[in-house]
Amino acid sequence: MRDLHLPAGPLQVVAVGAHPDDVEIGCGGTLLALRERPGVEVHSLVLTGSAERQLEAEAAAEAFNGAGSGVTFGQLPDSRLPDHWSEVKDVLEDAARAHPAPDLVLAPRRDDSHQDHRLLAELVPTVWRDSLVLHYEIPKWDGDLGRVTHYVPLDAARARLKAELLTKVYPSQVGRDWWEDETFLALMKLRGVECRAPYAEGFLIEKARLDLVGPGA
Repeated sequence: MRDLHLPAGPLQVVAVGAHPDDVEIGCGGTLLALRERPGVEVHSLVLTGSAERQLEAEAAAEAFNGAGSGVTFGQLPDSRLPDHWSEVKDVLEDAARAHPAPDLVLAPRRDDSHQDHRLLAELVPTVWRDSLVLHYEIPKWDGDLGRVTHYVPLDAARARLKAELLTKVYPSQVGRDWWEDETFLALMKLRGVECRAPYAEGFLIEKARLDLVGPGA
């Protein structure tokens, strides 16, 4: 297994979720790691969510991305995004005008069982064509976890902090039968085993360019 690295210097990151908590469940540990790197700016885009859930998403952005992190909401109906294809595309295009060339975009996977997630996975690469897109995974009742192509290793402290923050910032979800620290830690532990790290988050990259020479050569 070879290590890959993002370029040195400032990074612009856009994190896209269909629902409040998608981003933090799928890549909260990665966001916690990124916030320790100087010059990283993360903007979150959430397509759905009630007023209560939007407040939770704003708290999550502060907790995971750092003070002052922005969140944009699409105000679209939960579980009905495919019926609002054009509106979803417009929300993404508006976000792309505000953040035209991020270094990294985080989005759901195309093979996710939830229809809202699948639509975002399909559209995000068509909007940010020149950015690296990491497709994150979300554990759920459907049992749709698949193979990943890339890993972000996490130490035990960061993995546990992710689990703790999820419960802290999303109190409306506490009490669901799957919403437990063990759920989040178990998946991160499994992905850690696969990449020889204490814990990890797994991602799928569908398309990337490998520059062997460097820009301008």
